[in-house]
Amino acid sequence: MYDQSKLSELIRFARIDAGATVIDVYPGDGDWTRLFSDAVGPEGRVFSFVPTEIADVKNDQFGRMLTLAKQPGRKNVEAVSADLLAMPEVTQPADVVWLHLFYHDLHTGLIQASGATAAGFNRAVYERLKPGGTYVIVDHVAAGAGTSEAQSLHRIDPASVREEVEAAGFELDAESTLLSNRADPHSVKVFDPSIKGETDRFAYRFVKP
Repeated sequence: MYDQSKLSELIRFARIDAGATVIDVYPGDGDWTRLFSDAVGPEGRVFSFVPTEIADVKNDQFGRMLTLAKQPGRKNVEAVSADLLAMPEVTQPADVVWLHLFYHDLHTGLIQASGATAAGFNRAVYERLKPGGTYVIVDHVAAGAGTSEAQSLHRIDPASVREEVEAAGFELDAESTLLSNRADPHSVKVFDPSIKGETDRFAYRFVKP
């Protein structure tokens, strides 16, 4: 995770306020779900959404999110799981949909084997967001490589993300360089010890008109 100042800035960037409904897509260990739960407060709601396509990438991810939702002070958290494209069926109209270091996976064989595509998922997000809602994507930069390095390096070109998301009807509202790192050579896998945790990352905030 990032230091506290960056965490606070990312939550502000995502426009996650008290009373909001947030969908945390592929929550991993639940770190963001916890932060969002605190940010939205008792009047808000957080859906910790575990896509079935990658539910087993981390041991019993859905079970761990169910446990998280039962912790004291987490009554505003609901753990849900379904196929990626069925996300609107297990959640409620949202103010924010959040993807952290996951969008590139939409272009990998693991996801596409089930029939899911980036275009299909972006349409599902558009359907689930309220008018004026925000779709926030943070991911590892692949400079000028389009989507070709999503499988091999787990990186994606920000320009490709923007093109795909805007094709679903969204408008780019803001971008942040908070997580940029010019020292990243962009040529190694994001898990390589030389760059792990320090990759060059982009943050986009899209809005549903």
